[in-house]
Amino acid sequence: MTTIGAQNGTREIQVGVILDMDSYIGKSSRVCISMALEDFYDDNNGSTVIIRPHYRDPGNNDIQAASAAIDLLKNSQVMAILGPQQSSQANFILDIAEKSKVPMISSATSPDLSPNANNFFIRTAQASSTQAQPIAAIIKSFGWREVVLVFEDSDFGRGLIPYLSDAMENITTHVNRCILLPPSSSDDLINQQLQNLKTMQTRVFVVHMLPALASRFFKKADEARMMTRGSAWIITDVLTIHFNHLVPEDRKFMHGVIGVKPYIPPSKQLTHFHKRWRRRFQKEYPEMDRIFELDVFGIWWYDSVFALATSLQKVETELIGTTFKRPTKASTDLTAIGTSEMGASLVSIIRNTTLKGLLSGDFQVINGQLRIIAYEIVNVIEKNEKRIGFWNSKNGITSNQPSYNESMNYTTNKDDFGAIIWPGDSVEIPKGWEIPTSKDGKLRVGVPGAKDGFVELIHAEVDPKTNETKASGFCVDVFKAVVDALPYAIDYTFIPYGINDTDQSSGDYNHLVHQIVDQVIN
Repeated sequence: MTTIGAQNGTREIQVGVILDMDSYIGKSSRVCISMALEDFYDDNNGSTVIIRPHYRDPGNNDIQAASAAIDLLKNSQVMAILGPQQSSQANFILDIAEKSKVPMISSATSPDLSPNANNFFIRTAQASSTQAQPIAAIIKSFGWREVVLVFEDSDFGRGLIPYLSDAMENITTHVNRCILLPPSSSDDLINQQLQNLKTMQTRVFVVHMLPALASRFFKKADEARMMTRGSAWIITDVLTIHFNHLVPEDRKFMHGVIGVKPYIPPSKQLTHFHKRWRRRFQKEYPEMDRIFELDVFGIWWYDSVFALATSLQKVETELIGTTFKRPTKASTDLTAIGTSEMGASLVSIIRNTTLKGLLSGDFQVINGQLRIIAYEIVNVIEKNEKRIGFWNSKNGITSNQPSYNESMNYTTNKDDFGAIIWPGDSVEIPKGWEIPTSKDGKLRVGVPGAKDGFVELIHAEVDPKTNETKASGFCVDVFKAVVDALPYAIDYTFIPYGINDTDQSSGDYNHLVHQIVDQVIN
């Protein structure tokens, strides 16, 4: 619906905004959208087309989000929808937007939502699948041959698995295992999965979780002594972007972690806006118990509003005053919506938009997808993060070149990173593997009792008083010398085998090897 101003002849374009206002991200996004509208029309006070926002809060409910979209289209006759930010909600609304020919401008990152397959879907954020390449570049740079994926068991979490698996295959790195944890996982389930990870050889982990689950996971990982020297942890962009939203007590458990996130170039405008945003956020939400930081999604929302407002200026004048073509009779609310007469013209403009973003640098939407120039790679140190490098698709990993450099080739050299502090406060690069241990944290070493062999090579006996296995001989001396020479400590225990056993076959070496398969010994 278009409203014509009584005094100056301006036309109001109704635009729906669907945000989960129970979340910090929803609150931050609303502040950024409001400020963008104010700033745009302050800078363009002669504009004859004005956006009037209609806000709806579906909470964390997909059905409510779809209901909000239908209400906005049917009763407010909105010509565009901003949001939602959740991919599951966007998936529900997408078909409605397509049928009504109303552009949906969303920050939903799921790769299952494709602007190529859905003409009225404009994603003004990165697809989560794009981070698979910078993560693969990090892993390749350190020469790690195996990784374990630890993902949230949700549409959001599972969506990245095939893209990251393909990226690992391209660098000939094997995905040893993929652990899925439901968002509502109990502490016992998290501990159980961590103990399973401790029994594996691989010590390189990629974690893809929303902050609520990730904060509990890393706390339990620290308690399980998994955040120690020799391990490498990489977090995906959703957690890196929202790292500063975590309370400081939760951040400290992530010490030594490496993360990736889209790069936003610094500018005076961004610094100034950040100060204004903090004052505005505090004023509108004084009940918040702490001050959060402006994140990249808020920055993208600000520039998205500018892109929409700019696109509306380019729509043919005769279409600005149009509404919806609606059927005479309709059996459902969905069919009663009809189709927007302006939608096709507006979407063709906004799907390919380039402007100098006031906050995010070059804001370029190509075929409905925001173009991400580079990723920033950071290292979590104590409760803060430090930039250690960049990645872009043309040059790979670079130390100080976030944008494309045509004179450089694609490289993944670990020497291009800045200084890194690894888990356990170590500066030594993890080798990516470790001799696995039992669930009690000890390496179980099988030692056969020498019945008819040479005790000089190996001999084992059990102390009847302490029940402790004592092993000696040349083989044991070699084993202890190797363990002592390792650059890290290994806690081990000898497991007797074939001692006082009436079954003679149970003491031979073939049977002993089978105990490794049965996980009696490591």
